[in-house]
Amino acid sequence: MRILVVSTAFPRDADDPTVKWLAEAIRRLRARGYAIEVFTSAYKGGGNTSLDGIPIHRFRYFFRRWENLTHEESAPDRMRRSLFYTILPAFYLLFGSIAMWRLQRRERYDIVHVHWPLPHALFGWVARAARRRTRIIMQFYSIELRWVNERIAVLRGFLRRAIRTADRVVAISTSTAREVAALAGDDVPIEVIPYAVEMPEHKAAPHDDATILYVGRLVERKGVAYLIDALALLPRSLRSRVVIIGDGPERAALERRATERGVMDRLEFRGWVTPSELDRAYSTATAFALPAVVDKRGDTEGLGMVLLEAMSYYVPVVTTALGGITDIVDNEQTGLIVPPNDADALAAALRRLIDDRALAARLGAAGEQVIEQRFSWLRIIDQFAAIYEGLRVD
Repeated sequence: MRILVVSTAFPRDADDPTVKWLAEAIRRLRARGYAIEVFTSAYKGGGNTSLDGIPIHRFRYFFRRWENLTHEESAPDRMRRSLFYTILPAFYLLFGSIAMWRLQRRERYDIVHVHWPLPHALFGWVARAARRRTRIIMQFYSIELRWVNERIAVLRGFLRRAIRTADRVVAISTSTAREVAALAGDDVPIEVIPYAVEMPEHKAAPHDDATILYVGRLVERKGVAYLIDALALLPRSLRSRVVIIGDGPERAALERRATERGVMDRLEFRGWVTPSELDRAYSTATAFALPAVVDKRGDTEGLGMVLLEAMSYYVPVVTTALGGITDIVDNEQTGLIVPPNDADALAAALRRLIDDRALAARLGAAGEQVIEQRFSWLRIIDQFAAIYEGLRVD
């Protein structure tokens, strides 16, 4: 059984943070004997053709200089930059479809596992047209559903067809599954398979200073602006500081905000870091904050991978009850939930964890237990393997 995974982007090297969880899932599935390859876009004229033994088929879609619709930032964020990038997806889809047709006719994959069906359902349909016995899995992350519902309703039919023509439908959270069902009908069976994380060898050992950690892209829906405002509300006597790991289009605006709030001396923007540096950051954090909001496009967190990572280190988390986050965090049991867009509530929750280290330890231990029970790699890989076996054609 040969499987082709379709993704917008894929890591260009071992340190590339792009969909690193997807690369890890493929590594583990290949270790179980599944012949999985990747179909994704080129980056500035090329890109790696393998990663840790995973074959990668990258398709060209424009001139080298402008072939950066993906990888550097999400395609929707890039499309907002200019009319050119708004038009570029048409070339992406055209040349991606041609490349998929040629690849499928040559290699004849049994299963095409489509991630982000808007717009990649098209590639799945092309693969099936090239080989009629092809089985298709459509995996949803919520963001594509919200785009259609909030801004581009004309594409509802496209997504409905993507769901209805799939042999299996996967959602990363129960909230995403509800959105899929609302679009296509309750009669569509949907498998919920969340992200997974590797359990670290050690738990967090925070220092006396209160370090509040954020990890992720610097985009509106993450709510980092409210974290900066919350830091300004925390008294300096707490010796609290915020460490922000990640980068994105909002970084310059966030740095200006921190300067305006007078907290730049208690705030560190580190950008993307190496895996060992990230491990050290989680290991020394007092608390982790993901104050997610609904952005101007109606988008929010599909699940919250960074919450899983923080909880695996026994770090207590503060977040909001949006999207798939409610699958992970139970208020006062495995973390603290605050209202979105509320810096005062966020500051109060962070202060609770700084002042009450017993509460922080209890929430951290409970969070780590949830990760082991529901978000371990063994459990997640078993779920994917069951889907693949259910589609096996002898």
